[in-house]
Amino acid sequence: MRREEKDEPHSLWLPLVRRLRDPFKGMFALPGGPLSPELSLEMSAASTLERATGLVPGYLEQLYAFGRVHRLPGPEDEYDDVAPPSERVVSVVYWASIPTTDVANTRVHENIRWMRADDLPRLAFDHNEIVDYALYRLKNKVEYSRIAHSFLGEEFTLAELREVYEAILQRPLDPANFRRQIAASKSIIDTGKRVEGTRHRPPRLFRYDHTRAFADQGPLGMYRAAAHDAAMRRDQNRNENP
Repeated sequence: MRREEKDEPHSLWLPLVRRLRDPFKGMFALPGGPLSPELSLEMSAASTLERATGLVPGYLEQLYAFGRVHRLPGPEDEYDDVAPPSERVVSVVYWASIPTTDVANTRVHENIRWMRADDLPRLAFDHNEIVDYALYRLKNKVEYSRIAHSFLGEEFTLAELREVYEAILQRPLDPANFRRQIAASKSIIDTGKRVEGTRHRPPRLFRYDHTRAFADQGPLGMYRAAAHDAAMRRDQNRNENP
């Protein structure tokens, strides 16, 4: 998340990779690659992102499995010089957020470029559709999950958190109403600290309540939360009854 000009609102940006071979040679695409047999889906997705950009996600979740027929270009596409695909390709897509404090760590390479998510050129394959769907899901998910907090560092101000919501929802939010809604959600905790080095009254610093993290992952998170609680009970029983 960033802004192009000082007076402009924040917007979401994506790290894209220029393809070095056909199909779509020279066009930009989302970072991706084959699934490693030694890693889980989540670990493989995180590894792919880190290998391409040098970045570690602050939040990672499976988005969707894209597998429509003829995802690769064939004779019916505008790229007539590309041979018909010899196999069907299914992509299990993960979305990730990068804390703004870590963006500067992006691997410097001429074939890696950050672009505004709402102003992309034509991307390789069906990656424009993937981005559009991710933005649609993100706008819905931000209303009930911690995903907005994952764009920030460990500690943040309410104004910084509001800027993330505004970038995702693409509209300004009333500061007073936002403060009340966040307080009602009980998703953040006052650290008792304030921003240092400010002229006026320094704003308070908050952090995310990590005990709510399982709720972000939907049914899978609920299952993991139940499994986590069961494991904690088993450990407690072992300690009480050795």
